[in-house]
Amino acid sequence: MEIQETSSISTTPPWREFANNVSGEWDGYGADFTTEGKPIELPENVVPEAYREWEVRVFDWQTQCPTIAKPEESSLMYKLIQLLPTVGCEADAATRHSIDERNVGGADNKVSAFAYDSSGCYVAVWPLSDNGVSKLFEVEHCLVDPQNRESRVRIVQVIRVDKTLLLQNIKVYREQWYGPFRNGDQLGGCSIRDTAFASTDATKGSEVIGSWHGSCVVARFQSQTDIPQQLINQKPLKLVRDDHGLIFLPKQLWCSLKEEENGETCAEVGWLFKQGSAITSRCSFTKDGKLKEVAIGHETLQEV
Repeated sequence: MEIQETSSISTTPPWREFANNVSGEWDGYGADFTTEGKPIELPENVVPEAYREWEVRVFDWQTQCPTIAKPEESSLMYKLIQLLPTVGCEADAATRHSIDERNVGGADNKVSAFAYDSSGCYVAVWPLSDNGVSKLFEVEHCLVDPQNRESRVRIVQVIRVDKTLLLQNIKVYREQWYGPFRNGDQLGGCSIRDTAFASTDATKGSEVIGSWHGSCVVARFQSQTDIPQQLINQKPLKLVRDDHGLIFLPKQLWCSLKEEENGETCAEVGWLFKQGSAITSRCSFTKDGKLKEVAIGHETLQEV
């Protein structure tokens, strides 16, 4: 990657703008994938009997993600709510299967590193476990559609540190902004502007491989801190992306976890939001899993 650093000036308080763009009721669908990009079926005990009788395989959770960031302080809370699958248009009466609350900042902080952009994009590193021999953590990349601020994807890479960094599995959430924050009290139901996606076609490699150029914003971490870091210092970038290590996911998404020549590991995700245009997130980690840098970029594929 070739980059030259330039300065970036914002006239609006960046966290306040971020809080305005990230907060609200985000409804959609979520699914788990293997490291080969294959969707994982939901547990049999949560799938309605009718689906089993019809031999319908179910891969997607319907989800809610009520999110609130406080403009006056650097704190954020969201709840990932998974709803039990329903038959037909019964989503408004759906039963919650699980609730996972995540907090950035404050007494309930669970994040070890957090980088944000005023657009509503962010990257969060969530520690999961550490037994002294190996540790497990999640890297959550939240990317907002540059053409539609009410549409976003969150790709979560579950990573194990065991001599090297190993990708364990992938979670994908496609979400639409449904209204102001109400703590998940109201569900979009049948008016949700999206559909289940896990078993749809994966991104074609030919749409991702090639020479890309554009710009990115960067946050650097000298040490692990739960204080949110703003993505600043806009830089031009130029890179060639090949298919080595790329995992192609549905809905024009991809990700990878690659060891680089300097011994660091790069966790990358990308969203081809329109033909030849992508928004990407890249995180550099040391061998022991410490975050060094986050870069979120807007890229254009160069025609041959």
